[in-house]
Amino acid sequence: MPLDTAPPSTPASPATRDPRFDVLLEPVPIGPVVARNRFYQVPHCNGMGWRDPTALATMRGIKAEGGWAVVCTEQAEIHPTSDITPFVEARLWSDADVPALARMAQAVHAHGALAGIELCWNGMNSPNLWSRETPMGPAHLPVATFTNEPLQARAMDRADIDALRRWHRAAALRSRAAGFDIVYVYAGHALGGLHHFLSRRYNDRKDDYGGTLANRVRLLREVIEDTRDAIGDRAAVAVRITIDEMLGAAGFDRREAEDAFGLIGELPDLWDLVLGSWEHDSATSRFEDEGFQEPFVTGFKRLTSKPVVGVGRFTSPDAMVRQVKRGVLDLIGCARPSIADPWLPRKVAEGRVDDIRECIGCNICVSGDFTSSPIRCTQNPTMGEEWRRGWHPERIRPRASDATVLVVGAGPAGLECARALGQRGYAVTLAEAGTTLGGRVTREAALPGLAAWARVRDWRAYQLKKMPEVQIALASPLDADDVLAFGATHVVLATGAHWRTDGVGRLHTHPLPVAADAQVVSPDALMSGARPRGRQVVVFDDDHYYLAGVLAERLARDGFDVHYVTSAARVSDWTVNTMEQTRIQARLIETGITLHLSQDVVAFEADHVDLACHYTGRRTQLACDAIVPVTARLPERTLFDALHARTDAWADAGLRSVQAIGDAWAPATIAHAVHAGRRFAEALDAPPDADPDAWLVRREMVGLAPDWDPVRAVTQAGR
Repeated sequence: MPLDTAPPSTPASPATRDPRFDVLLEPVPIGPVVARNRFYQVPHCNGMGWRDPTALATMRGIKAEGGWAVVCTEQAEIHPTSDITPFVEARLWSDADVPALARMAQAVHAHGALAGIELCWNGMNSPNLWSRETPMGPAHLPVATFTNEPLQARAMDRADIDALRRWHRAAALRSRAAGFDIVYVYAGHALGGLHHFLSRRYNDRKDDYGGTLANRVRLLREVIEDTRDAIGDRAAVAVRITIDEMLGAAGFDRREAEDAFGLIGELPDLWDLVLGSWEHDSATSRFEDEGFQEPFVTGFKRLTSKPVVGVGRFTSPDAMVRQVKRGVLDLIGCARPSIADPWLPRKVAEGRVDDIRECIGCNICVSGDFTSSPIRCTQNPTMGEEWRRGWHPERIRPRASDATVLVVGAGPAGLECARALGQRGYAVTLAEAGTTLGGRVTREAALPGLAAWARVRDWRAYQLKKMPEVQIALASPLDADDVLAFGATHVVLATGAHWRTDGVGRLHTHPLPVAADAQVVSPDALMSGARPRGRQVVVFDDDHYYLAGVLAERLARDGFDVHYVTSAARVSDWTVNTMEQTRIQARLIETGITLHLSQDVVAFEADHVDLACHYTGRRTQLACDAIVPVTARLPERTLFDALHARTDAWADAGLRSVQAIGDAWAPATIAHAVHAGRRFAEALDAPPDADPDAWLVRREMVGLAPDWDPVRAVTQAGR
């Protein structure tokens, strides 16, 4: 059938900057240095750290190119007693670490920005799994890690405190040698040892470093003064501090934070304000809106003459301006928005705010840190790939031929593929069987808490409208004959996937027994508006990410009696990596959903499901009218298989390749789908002599010890 193509809209005329955003471009003095504008990339982890220094430096350098006035590192461990393995952070243990960090500072300076380093002695948050040093903190307590390591920290004595001060001073001197303009003292997020000394939750000391607020602030004061003394007037000293631990009188609260400013408010050159733990401060959009920290940070700027930076998942320039105009912040701190759009400041400066690739607050970026893997982003597929693959968030190499491309399916993979190909200059037709763009993004964004995820669709749809090279054809289902008749040089199938209804997933790799009269409702049907008959519904989660919990919440809001069943010991188990698992579980409980944890669904019956204890196999029954299995998906391969069955017709049709991408190739996250779209667009028309089996990612190798001798190393061991 012919494609119903529609011409793209006329590109807009060159924009000029709205003068109300001029305040964001004002320079801000920070001690002895000056930020060229108010855009400040606060320290953020990335899963690359000491292992991938060039990839990390390139990523940070592109942010500086994108207009950020200050670009900071992640946590930089200052000593082997601050080893936070399995997390891969920066390290500044010795002079040997200076060159890797200097590379980042050089990349940032090359584009006129200031480079900041977040020195961190992790204290009780350091299990020291690599170094095997004894953890230390203000008290004899278990280590405060994400992984519940079976270790305790020992209470520090005065010699330990003196040693910590010496280590931090040495790290400050190394930071200066590496070329950093801003050196951090870290007392935030319950992750640093200085935070532990501040907090009544951890500090029960009876000496000069415990008890009164003045005593608990003492170590922070001393480290600030040591850092100032070490770096002199060549770099600024910043302090990142939790201004409310969210524990009331049991922790370091707002009242104490204000009093602490009265004691040390003028000591550093910059205050970086954070909220509670990392989970509090970097909440997902499912639970917190843009700028939700504002009520907590408001008022601190009045307590110091020094500039103040804070975060809020800011993507709207209007929201940023309000922070400055209302005297809340001097500098607009961003971590996740700088990941989603490394060029956000330039787009504001150039009057292109509609081109900002807005963060969706999904925290897939955070998962890189928790899985010790390079950072990724749902919105920005180039994040983490800047050096590894040579990708840039704003530039892409021009087309290498006159080939035409037909992209079938306008979900996240298809939209990004068409957009990137259009940016390269290829003639592209994007065919969508339905009447709307977005695919799974559009369906999922309609679920509770996921509205911001529609930005994945909306940003790409807006970019496509400006591309005369790309034609969009809605309501255009295609079969193999249609595709062959179309005459495209390359066909990309981004046809997505569908959820299984037979129970197959991680737990069960073969179909479960399903009674003929059992009411099994697929997640796809629910997202399309279908609802079960009857009142009691079982949602079976063998996916362990967000969808089962969100669907359960949707059904509960619609008045169903919902029972959530999972073989895991907690709901939405993988979301520990996006730091929202505890909030998801609390939300389901508060919504009235009954949780059945560590239970396997083993059969679907007409009026119940059969359950088995995940550990003992003990069988029970759970009455229900319908079951929603969120288990595994199958790629939509009908068109792919039909075209590959007719390869003999390709030459006559002028067709050279047919490739499935995204969920149509292997179902995964939205971030994977967007990345797959970009990857196809980057690789199209690769040089003919390129090795198809070559690994396409550059990597750095560990430097081998130069003086190692195999015989001496073995024979001297143990002597």
